[in-house]
Amino acid sequence: MQFQWYPGHMTKAKRQMQEDLKLIDLVIELVDARIPLSSRNPDIDELGKHKARLILMNKADLADPAKTEIWSSYFKSKGYFVVCIDARSKKGMKTIQNEIMEACREKIERNLRRGIKNRPVRAMVVGIPNVGKSTFINTYAGKACAKTGNKPGVTKGKQWIRLNKNVELLDTPGILWPKFEDQKVGLHLALIGSIKDEILNTDEMSLALLKILMKDYPNAVAGRYELEEETDAVEVLKNIAQKRGCLKKGEELDYSKAAALIIDEFRSGKIGRFTLELPKEQELA
Repeated sequence: MQFQWYPGHMTKAKRQMQEDLKLIDLVIELVDARIPLSSRNPDIDELGKHKARLILMNKADLADPAKTEIWSSYFKSKGYFVVCIDARSKKGMKTIQNEIMEACREKIERNLRRGIKNRPVRAMVVGIPNVGKSTFINTYAGKACAKTGNKPGVTKGKQWIRLNKNVELLDTPGILWPKFEDQKVGLHLALIGSIKDEILNTDEMSLALLKILMKDYPNAVAGRYELEEETDAVEVLKNIAQKRGCLKKGEELDYSKAAALIIDEFRSGKIGRFTLELPKEQELA
């Protein structure tokens, strides 16, 4: 199963981002805490290499807490400032202001030495589709400044948002990158909803997800769906279809309905809190 989705507007958005970087002091990058590496656009590191950097690990309420700690330490070791948040419930949001000021402390002090006072930090908010940028901005600002939606590609155009006297945010559309070198990355992005479901095979996606969860979290699927321990993903999908009454006309099992149910319950956290990847050095440990 091949994963790829790069609409034409993303090329334009990337060019605009390159222009806007001249105006900003800090890049705030949102990633999905369930797939912290797969949900990072590799172009962002190149675009923002001369700027202060803050990574917000959003949807931390859906991720494995122990693995979130590992990722947080990993990013900090690479020189990023890091905050783990859940933008919807506002968890972790109170610490962001201090992290922004700390990340930009050198720039602020340099401005003061030059006699420039009261200039707000200008931060660009970046991230791939569906990692929660708009929800974060709305929660942070305390009002609905940015459009939100649970479909990739809702944010369009450029929006400057004055949060307070110290910080201005520039919202940007979510952009992916033209080619996934590793199709595992594509699968991870599809599972969290960063690629439009309409172009995906949800049956194959659900089987791939079941294989990951059965390997890394062996009791979670069985516990959620009241199943005996199984090692075969197809058999598990069949049993879930039976348990949940996913039927076509004539009492035939509807595997596609069961597949969509599994993906939806994974995304909403009903099956459990999962992280689908670890830093490379952890995988080798």
